[in-house]
Amino acid sequence: MTNPVVHITNLNLHYAGQPVLRDLDWRIYPGENWVIGGKSGSGKSSLAKAIVKQEKVSGDIHLRFTAGLTLPPVAYYVANWYQFTNLEGDRNFYYQQRYNKHQQHDTLTVYADLIHFGQKHQLDFHDAEPILEALGFDNCRETQLIELSSGEHKKVQLVQALWLKPQILILDEPYTGLDRQSRRQLNVILDRLAAEGVSLILITNDNDIPASINRFAEIADGKINVVADIAAMAQDQERRPKPFPYFLQKAPTADSDTIAELRDVSVRYGEKTVLKNVSWRVRKGEKWLLQGPNGSGKSTLLSLLNGDHPQAYANEIWLFGRKRGSGESIWDIKEKIGIISPELHWYFDKHATVWHAIASGFYDSIGWFLNVKYEEKKKIEQLLDFFDLLEDKDKLLHTLPLGKQRLALLARTIVKNPPLLILDEPCQGLDRSQTTHFNAVVDELSAYGKTLIYVGHYESQLPSCLDRRLVLEKGEVILNERHTFLTT
Repeated sequence: MTNPVVHITNLNLHYAGQPVLRDLDWRIYPGENWVIGGKSGSGKSSLAKAIVKQEKVSGDIHLRFTAGLTLPPVAYYVANWYQFTNLEGDRNFYYQQRYNKHQQHDTLTVYADLIHFGQKHQLDFHDAEPILEALGFDNCRETQLIELSSGEHKKVQLVQALWLKPQILILDEPYTGLDRQSRRQLNVILDRLAAEGVSLILITNDNDIPASINRFAEIADGKINVVADIAAMAQDQERRPKPFPYFLQKAPTADSDTIAELRDVSVRYGEKTVLKNVSWRVRKGEKWLLQGPNGSGKSTLLSLLNGDHPQAYANEIWLFGRKRGSGESIWDIKEKIGIISPELHWYFDKHATVWHAIASGFYDSIGWFLNVKYEEKKKIEQLLDFFDLLEDKDKLLHTLPLGKQRLALLARTIVKNPPLLILDEPCQGLDRSQTTHFNAVVDELSAYGKTLIYVGHYESQLPSCLDRRLVLEKGEVILNERHTFLTT
């Protein structure tokens, strides 16, 4: 009888006094490649970390590696977020730091980071080059880690894992932030690794998965539940419709018919051009989709609008009827903008409760603040009720399931009813039900006179309200059109 590659028996894990995994048994046999999906917060990541001994559990986990393979006899886990450090080994970064030229060189370049990884695992860099090229990442070698977008950070993680070729490879949300072409190429490489003998475990609710995936499971009530396919996996319950808080049913005040305008804008870092001669006008009430491959300049463009990028003053940029640099402060700009992004989520204060996270939207901060007014407290309570977060309001934001974290950050984004909403890939890592719920809220919210810029790669995962599209490629506008999107 064939021995299992992974043999787990009686696995138990408690978190904050609550059971997450309970007497879990699971066997993975040679030739099996798994997708683990299901409800947010069910324990998928905890199980993955337990397999590679990054989570303290009770029970038995036995890994059986095959002798004679050229593949390293290790189980390697790729986390949802890339936890890089600065040159001193510190992870204490702040949100705007990636745009601060005085601190950009505080982290390694992509090339230096990969060289360090290769030396640690005795790998030849020539074997990494085809992976860099396949993922469209070979032109980022000299880019500082802190300058990368969330999708580019994911590519750093993937290049390392695919280069290593471990006998057991566990990828937690491997498609987070990746553009369509990069997802396709990733699946091609994963199929190739599976053919070479790598056992794959993917934690994802994505339908576009490698052809080599032949087993599916979810975690339900702390145990592994084998299912036929991704469609059979449990989803979070559909949310009961509620009336929108009254203060959000009013059109926000805007002093100009033009919310934002960029005129022939360019951004450069030394010899590297990130944006080139970009012109774009966003009028009051418009609903824009912003698209483009990883590294096309989307994040930089949004940072110019949000007041975070210092090169905004070197370009002709108009916000809410005023030219940047004409006397307004950065807080005057942020007061009129609500934003959610993977970077803001990643840098968010780990000590913030759900209540404090939402309240921080009034002050455009991601840290602590004082003197929340009575009227503001009432709005926070209304949003907590609307998003079904009342029971979670005193919990630390980062301890909640990802879906609830994103809803809390959406509440933070809209709590001051700003004229402009910038939602940068807000549904990363959410399952189909959560994505549908999130975008339904965005559609309803947009009906009350909001101006929207929404970043998303897949038309099937977008709000239906979007009717205009701007597409970037290599820092240039290649498409600016009015369009009707199919969201089925």
